[in-house]
Amino acid sequence: MNKPILFVDFDGTLCHDRFWRSLPEEQYKKVQVRLFEEEKSYAEEWMKGKHTAEEVNQFLAEQLGIPFEEIWEIFVKDAETMNVSKDVLETIRKLQERYTTILVTVNMDSFSRFTVSALKLKDYFDHISNSYYEGKFKSDNEGEVFRDYIQKYSAPVDRSILIDDSTGACKTFRALGGIAYQVTTEEDISHHLAQLNKS
Repeated sequence: MNKPILFVDFDGTLCHDRFWRSLPEEQYKKVQVRLFEEEKSYAEEWMKGKHTAEEVNQFLAEQLGIPFEEIWEIFVKDAETMNVSKDVLETIRKLQERYTTILVTVNMDSFSRFTVSALKLKDYFDHISNSYYEGKFKSDNEGEVFRDYIQKYSAPVDRSILIDDSTGACKTFRALGGIAYQVTTEEDISHHLAQLNKS
């Protein structure tokens, strides 16, 4: 019998760090507002593979009036030093005996280029799915990303699991017939993984 899939989200689930977090606070706030509020569609295009990290950082350097090299160096360093619990990763590694483990993230090229290798995430997951290269978000086309991997691995959907902080992603996965555990401040990823270990 084929193993079910354990899908695990990154941002807000495995990790709570942000790109550009090492910028001075005032500049960091400006980046968050400019890119993720005022230019939200531009950020979403980036996460679907239509822009590169270099292009986005050039845009932000011009907006903030700082040299590209300065913001780029901070951006790359922050991408390489994101904090993810080793205990959580080791728990996921152990669950590979029972599940095909897939890190599924709505993210940027920088995640695959810098974060994955720096944190050695491929040591803990059988596959890493990044929206930048998929060209779609988790809930697009009624969960097409999830369906594609379930079909690829011939996995039983009713025993496959998503751990994610996104209400929308969890709703989409449940609609496909899967089990979704939503990460909250009260029930974090460690809580949900502990429940899996007991089952």
